[in-house]
Amino acid sequence: MKLFSWLTLLILLNSLFFWATNLPQDVGADVPAGKLNSLSFAPFRIGQGPMQAIFPSAEELDEDLALMGQVTHNIRTYASAEGSMPLIPDLAKKHGLTMLQGAWLGALKADNEVEIAALIRSANEHPDVVKRVLVGNEVLLRGDLKPDELIHYIRQVKSAVKQPVSYADVWSMYMKYPQLIQEVDFITIHILPYWEDEPISVEHAPAHVERIVNQVQQEVNTLAPGKSILIGESGWPSEGKQRGRSIPSVVNEARFIRDFIAVANKNKFDYNIVEAFNQPWKADFEGIIGANWGLYDSDRHQMFPLIGKVQENPTWLTAFFVQTGIFLLIVLIVRKQLVGLRTRRTLNFLVVTQILTALFVSQSHTLWRTSYTYWQQAQTVMIGLFSVWLIFLILQRMLILLNEKVRNPKNSEQLYYSLWIVAVFALIKTSILAWDGRYVVFPTAVTQITVAGVLALASVNLFFGKMTLLRSLQWQALLGYTLENKPMCTKMAYVFMGVSAALLIGETVAFMVSRDLIMAYPPFFQRLMIASWFTLSNGQLQGWLVSLLILGLPFYINRKSMASE
Repeated sequence: MKLFSWLTLLILLNSLFFWATNLPQDVGADVPAGKLNSLSFAPFRIGQGPMQAIFPSAEELDEDLALMGQVTHNIRTYASAEGSMPLIPDLAKKHGLTMLQGAWLGALKADNEVEIAALIRSANEHPDVVKRVLVGNEVLLRGDLKPDELIHYIRQVKSAVKQPVSYADVWSMYMKYPQLIQEVDFITIHILPYWEDEPISVEHAPAHVERIVNQVQQEVNTLAPGKSILIGESGWPSEGKQRGRSIPSVVNEARFIRDFIAVANKNKFDYNIVEAFNQPWKADFEGIIGANWGLYDSDRHQMFPLIGKVQENPTWLTAFFVQTGIFLLIVLIVRKQLVGLRTRRTLNFLVVTQILTALFVSQSHTLWRTSYTYWQQAQTVMIGLFSVWLIFLILQRMLILLNEKVRNPKNSEQLYYSLWIVAVFALIKTSILAWDGRYVVFPTAVTQITVAGVLALASVNLFFGKMTLLRSLQWQALLGYTLENKPMCTKMAYVFMGVSAALLIGETVAFMVSRDLIMAYPPFFQRLMIASWFTLSNGQLQGWLVSLLILGLPFYINRKSMASE
């Protein structure tokens, strides 16, 4: 009866936590009429992409454009010749949409000529749909073409179509190559506060966009007075790695778009939001971040509404019931071992089980929704199975400690090597982050169960075993595993220290060498202070360093204990 009472209380408290952390949030003023001026339209679904040369069917395009007709007046496209892209203008007209049509340019001249020809043909055949055209997208930023080569293509299109012609790139490219201003009919700039060399928080991002447009307008007015500016891309990612104070989330994406549109309408800015759908194919090049900028996910489910409040995780209730079911199943399996425990020990076990099952459901949800290929999904399944095994080992060890039973050598050895597997994984991922982590997320979701398990077992030793903190984290006390001669522990302790320092240095250097930050803060030490602040204020990075600390502590403490033997 007592066990039932504790279970009921914990489930009620857990339901309250789930509810309170998933309340709908006010993210700013509604988008007028629930429709955007313009929206980037790349119609690729899971398994499709331009790099694989797998394109949507006419039926899929029609379905997507019908959806676009509900949320925007205009769409921006990026290619004209590939696959089913030539079908878009006629289907856009069917659904009452106009187009800002683009030609994709790269380093290959033959491909560029095909794209240019397709753009010209489409613009001339659909003057009532294609209202403006873009010759290339970020081709200078990527370094695929030189300015003179790009200008050649711009002039070629201008001489062949009646629509206004422009080129789209990050705003700083127009500052770097001002000759472009005189070549285009209107200026198309991308302003993505998340990707700025000096990252901007979502609260300050709309004001940053306003400041940049005014800065570019001043430059334009000195060379071509009266020439208009289009914000060709602006948006916010819903998933991915934090940069400085720029934090990806569904709520932040919705908040940015609402606030951005309010600023754009106030200033009468011409704009296009990036983008309509999440793009799984981009994950191979830009990681989870690049795949998650859409108003809709890759299955065409709305990420958030343009009107009303927004939830970060609308499926939280399902997650709660799944987690509660797993929790109750575990308690049912081990109920006989809980009968003889004192109240405090029983409660400790139940709380830890509640936490571990909640982390498992959160991990599974996070990893699955960011798995876009069969291989990534297979990895997620393998991680899930390993996590189930790890939870079993941790809870088995907890029951041994709480019941003060003789240690189980098999459990101890399996836990020890499982901890090694997670530690090696963490070190490899941290090394990648330190070397080139621009598109790599902090893998906290993968290690959080292990981290929680180490803390849980240490807490049992602290509160019920009357041990000191250092003693509670030694292998013998933590896992019941006796080290006879394990010199690798000594090396691992230093490796954890080294990669943690390398991560901090790598993140800081990445900011230090960025072009715009160098231009804004030429003095070395001033730039170092700013770059260090971006690194140290990163909450995700702080969380990952804490994870490394907890994973590394047993190795460090056992290094000390071995040295004293």
